[in-house]
Amino acid sequence: MSETVRFPAAALLAFTRDALSACGLPDPDAAIAAKQMIEADLTGFDAHGIFRLSAYCGTLQSGRVNPKANIKVVKRAPATALVDGDNGMGHLVMTFAANLAIGIARESGIGWVGTRRSNHAGAASVYAEMAVAQRMVGIYAAVSTANHMAPWGGAEALLGTNPIAVAIPAGREAPVILDIATSVASFGTVRQHAVSGEPMPDGWVVDSQTGQPINDAKSAGEGVLLPIGGYKGSGLALIIGLLAGVLNNAAFGRDVVDFTQPGNAETNTGQFIAAIDVSRFVPFETFVAEIDRHVVDLRSSERLPGVDAIRIPGGDRRRRRADRSSKGVELPSPLLKQLDELAARLKLRPLASR
Repeated sequence: MSETVRFPAAALLAFTRDALSACGLPDPDAAIAAKQMIEADLTGFDAHGIFRLSAYCGTLQSGRVNPKANIKVVKRAPATALVDGDNGMGHLVMTFAANLAIGIARESGIGWVGTRRSNHAGAASVYAEMAVAQRMVGIYAAVSTANHMAPWGGAEALLGTNPIAVAIPAGREAPVILDIATSVASFGTVRQHAVSGEPMPDGWVVDSQTGQPINDAKSAGEGVLLPIGGYKGSGLALIIGLLAGVLNNAAFGRDVVDFTQPGNAETNTGQFIAAIDVSRFVPFETFVAEIDRHVVDLRSSERLPGVDAIRIPGGDRRRRRADRSSKGVELPSPLLKQLDELAARLKLRPLASR
């Protein structure tokens, strides 16, 4: 395993903001995108935070992503909207869409907003959780910006690891927040293993020709990622792709463009975000009190032998955020080297000096 060094969240935020600004994002947009990226690091989604900064900068510099996008609503109805991201950075498109969905939900009880011509937006739960702060339920899903899974029984990568996140407010307890890829391991996690040199366990990736496990993350491109729950995960990835992609006139299947590959073709990434106003169903205070009661009941229920604790989605997230906010975020040495190289290319102060 690589050695790690902790860095204050403020230093990560400033470095990320400066790097994005150096690549052409207007300062206010760079600040928004940096905040959403570092939120992923603070909450434990390390594969979607500063780990991806160098790749994002590459897409901005190559012209694949439009640094000065005019994000706009192209269709609007009482409970729905469609947003054209103008090929802008996904973090900006999804922040715009999430705020819009919340505003619509205040008026109509529910707001469903689809996006097209967007890009990779980082951790899904960041956007679902925006609704929680407004006393709402948030649901987010996306077509991945590369295909790494095959349809169930297939050998050709025609599906993404299409993520889904659901965030439900609570009272004294942590909000219940589920954020999952539809593959056993997200491709971001596979990339982390490639950087660190740590082998992948069986069951993550199989060879497209032989069906045998691939354990070297650097060879993952020779195979396909396996879905969670067998055919069920494959089906869920398909449904998310149709709703986040096809419904929004965004890319799906063979039309998906891998943003990590050379070139500057638009990815036309599709996502959707829904916000649901809890008070339209039950008084908010009643709802969160009941969520608390059920969370406590589940967490304190009888455990199987050898199980140290029953964990509810979102509980560890709250603890990680508190820990990393106070003690800093651990970065492995290979990633720190990559960020130092990025700083040199962009003529920025390195992270360690901030």
